[in-house]
Amino acid sequence: MKKIRLSSIRRAVLALLFAYVLFASISSDAGEWYARYLYPAISKFLSRFSSFVSFSLDEFAVIGMAFLLVAYPIYRWKYKGKKWISVLGGEIELLLWIYVWFYWGWGMNYYRFNFFQRAEVHPVAYDEVCFQQFLAAYTDSLKTTFEMYEKEQGSSSVSKLAASRLLLVDQGVEETGVSVARIQNQIKGVFARVPANYGLALPESYQHPKCSSFNSLYSQVGVLGFMGPFFAESHVNHELSELEYPFTYAHELSHLLGISSEAEANFWAYTVCTQSDDSFIRFSGYFGLFSYVWSNARYLLSPDQFEEWKQSVPSEIVDAFYRVHAYWSMRYNQTLGEAQSVMYNFYLKRNRIAAGQKNYAQVIGLLLSLPNYQLELPMGS
Repeated sequence: MKKIRLSSIRRAVLALLFAYVLFASISSDAGEWYARYLYPAISKFLSRFSSFVSFSLDEFAVIGMAFLLVAYPIYRWKYKGKKWISVLGGEIELLLWIYVWFYWGWGMNYYRFNFFQRAEVHPVAYDEVCFQQFLAAYTDSLKTTFEMYEKEQGSSSVSKLAASRLLLVDQGVEETGVSVARIQNQIKGVFARVPANYGLALPESYQHPKCSSFNSLYSQVGVLGFMGPFFAESHVNHELSELEYPFTYAHELSHLLGISSEAEANFWAYTVCTQSDDSFIRFSGYFGLFSYVWSNARYLLSPDQFEEWKQSVPSEIVDAFYRVHAYWSMRYNQTLGEAQSVMYNFYLKRNRIAAGQKNYAQVIGLLLSLPNYQLELPMGS
């Protein structure tokens, strides 16, 4: 009798959790309530728990779940003598618990209000004059930051940064002149200044990106970082260049703080990095946006206009852009990459990101919707 009662309670809890996920999927109010009032506490608990180990719990959780989904029904049918209907029911319940864990652990952030609603601004339609003004403002800031960084660090430092690999072994190892801990602390400090109306959780000192146990596989499909939803773990690729690290880290940290949209994660990475006190982090912010500005400019401008803009960008920056692109192209496996792209597009579209992977480049649209193409954060104390 006790056994039946416990199973009934378990299934009732599962039904309630599952019902709220379904409700949030049709009600942005419910999704936003989760993101603002439940997710911060959930993510702190999960990331605090996962912080006690240096490896990714999420990766091994996924492997364990896949094994359990295969082995558990075999065990119940072959060794416990359960009927197929009971085995099927157990398998469905196991799938539902994984589904609920994913969405309650992080995934319901897909169902919150979008950036425009939280920022109280309206999306802008494409206007050539407005885009040209944004392009000029961005390019001026890019050049100014580049010149300041080069002056502080010495000539050709940007080329060296684009060629140098961090090859992170753990959080305490710095194999290059770039201090990973300092970058993380600086970026967390800026994120802590984001106004409350944007609904981001506050970063914690124990939240550090994990290094993947399968890093070469991620490099082969062009993944520079990802969010682990089961244990609130952000991840960054071991093989990032020094120049890419601050922007990528800030992008992944924004996911951990409750942002699901890739465009908005790019927006926060750009905003936070470019408002840092550190010239290296600021330049990484402008450089991190460069590929999206480049692709938008190439698509929207005439060939002559694009070439004129390209010539206005310091050649060292263009060279670093080509160098970084060539490096990841050499690592890319087309078969694996295309398969991953199909699955990830399906995943994003299933979770309200209608543009799929094209959502990354939509960061420019977010910036164009803001006065002066930027969000000014309050100064630190």
